[in-house]
Amino acid sequence: MGTRIKSAAVAIVIAVIILILHNTFVFNLAIGFIICMAIWEVFKATGYAKHQKVAIACYCFVAIDAIMPAIHAHNKMWFFNSNLYYLLFVIAVCVLYLIDHKEFTYNDFFVMVGVTSLFNYCFSTLTNMARVDGGVFLLLITLCAAWLADSGAYFAGTFLGKTPLCPEISPKKTVEGLIGGIAANGIIMLIVSLFYRYVTNGRPVHFVWIVVAGMVCAVIGLIGDLTASIIKRQTGIKDYGNIMPGHGGVMDRFDSVLLVAPFMYYLYTQGLIFA
Repeated sequence: MGTRIKSAAVAIVIAVIILILHNTFVFNLAIGFIICMAIWEVFKATGYAKHQKVAIACYCFVAIDAIMPAIHAHNKMWFFNSNLYYLLFVIAVCVLYLIDHKEFTYNDFFVMVGVTSLFNYCFSTLTNMARVDGGVFLLLITLCAAWLADSGAYFAGTFLGKTPLCPEISPKKTVEGLIGGIAANGIIMLIVSLFYRYVTNGRPVHFVWIVVAGMVCAVIGLIGDLTASIIKRQTGIKDYGNIMPGHGGVMDRFDSVLLVAPFMYYLYTQGLIFA
C-alpha cells in the first residue's frame, strides 16, 4: 500500500505540472510518450513486439502525430499534416511487410496498424483538448470522468456489493459498485464544474450535460477497463508494465481514458460542455 501511495503521489505531481504546461510543447511530448508506452505494452503482452522494425514505425508515427499540433499552433509546417504522415506510416509498414513477408503475416500487419491507429485516435483527442479555450478544465474533467468512477465503485462495492457484475473477467466488480460509480462520477463532475465556474471564474458550462457525461463516462470507462482486463487474462499477465510501482503500466492506468477521452472531446465539439 505504501508503494502505491508514493507512486500515486508522484504521478499526481507530474500530472499537475503537465496540465499547467498544457499549452506548450511539453504537453505534446508527454502525450506522445504515453501513447508510445501504451502501444509498446500491448505489443509486448500480445507478442507483436518481436516485429521490431514495424513496431518502431508505429512508435514514430504516434510520436510525430502527438508533436505536430504544437508545431502547427505556431503556423509552421502545415504541409506536413496527418493526411501525409499517416500515409507515409502505412507505406512504411507495407514495405516492411514486403521485405519480411515470411515472418510478418497479414494478421500481424492488420493488428499492428489497427492497434496503432486506434490508440492514436483516442489519445490524440487529449492534444486537441489542450489547445482550446478552457482546455485545462476539459482535460481535468476528462481525467476525472475516467479515473474517479473507480473510487465510487470501490466504496459502493465494498459496503453494498452483493451481485457480481462480470465474475469471469473481474471477480471483485459488482452491480452495486457500478451504480455507485455512476452516481459518484456525476456528483464529482458537478463539484469540479462548480469550482471551475465560480471559484476560478472560468467559462460558463453546461452543468446538466457535464453531470450526464460523468455518469455515462463511468460506464464507458468500465468497458475500457474490462476490455484491457480480458487481454491481460488471455495473454496470462498480471499488469501491462511496472512504470508505476504498485499500479502497473501505462495501460493499467489509461485503459479507461482510452475510450472516455474521445467521448468527452465529441461532447465538446457539439457544444455540450461550455455554455
